[in-house]
Amino acid sequence: MGGTGPGWVSYGAVGRAAGSVSPVAKIARRGFRPQGWIRRAIVKEMSVTIRDQVAVVVGASSGIGRETAVLLAREGARVMASARREHRLKELKDSLAAEGHPIEIFPADASQPAAMVELTNETRKRMGEIDIVVYATGINTPDRALTRLTTPIWDEMININLNGAFYITEAVLPAMRQRRSGHLIYVSSISGQAPDVSGAAYQASKRGMLGLAHAVRMEERENGIRTCVVCPGLVDSELLRYRPAKPTPELLAKALQPADVAEVILAVAKLPPHACVPELAVVPTRI
Repeated sequence: MGGTGPGWVSYGAVGRAAGSVSPVAKIARRGFRPQGWIRRAIVKEMSVTIRDQVAVVVGASSGIGRETAVLLAREGARVMASARREHRLKELKDSLAAEGHPIEIFPADASQPAAMVELTNETRKRMGEIDIVVYATGINTPDRALTRLTTPIWDEMININLNGAFYITEAVLPAMRQRRSGHLIYVSSISGQAPDVSGAAYQASKRGMLGLAHAVRMEERENGIRTCVVCPGLVDSELLRYRPAKPTPELLAKALQPADVAEVILAVAKLPPHACVPELAVVPTRI
């Protein structure tokens, strides 16, 4: 991954030749405390380039997944965008190509284990080894109350929101383990951290993603594999159409935009290999 090859050091001088001294280090030697602009410089020093890294985005046809694919491509990553809706993927590919950021696309249903294996194999075949996976697929249902929730609805929610996250993880882990490198970023929800009215199936699936991600990190950290669970609050996305009652314009005006969450995902992806953010909540300021 970026900035970790021969001749590079990974702490305090990320992205600098070994033996050189960063401006932040020089400041620290003079006895100044890292406040204000110095702290901002430290954050800047910690980020690394993801240019030419291979990133798979599952759920790239809309919302947070689409915006994440866009930002990763603009940062120079080699993006494989996947979702069920092929026409949406083609629109995304054409849009980014017009900007000078070509990507690859692969239609696949995340709830099918074989599809995630095929996505992984096709990505490695076309683009090389996978560095980053973003799992941004998710659904909810208007029949979320326990008085209306049925077994088929429950199964669909768990299959797409949680099982799919495991299926892509299971598919990519062996190669990442062998290379001793990899970053798995899962988009969960604030509903996975605290009870709310989003429904039992949704909350169970989103909380399950936290358990999956933390277990992967604990088991694979010595292999250099990192995980992060991003837990957004209310986002103005297509997922809102599954609410029993449509949010008011006043509420939507306060909501996060998909691009806001994508910016968070990008920042996490750009952390140096020695740094990991296991769990991160991002919520609207005024909600």
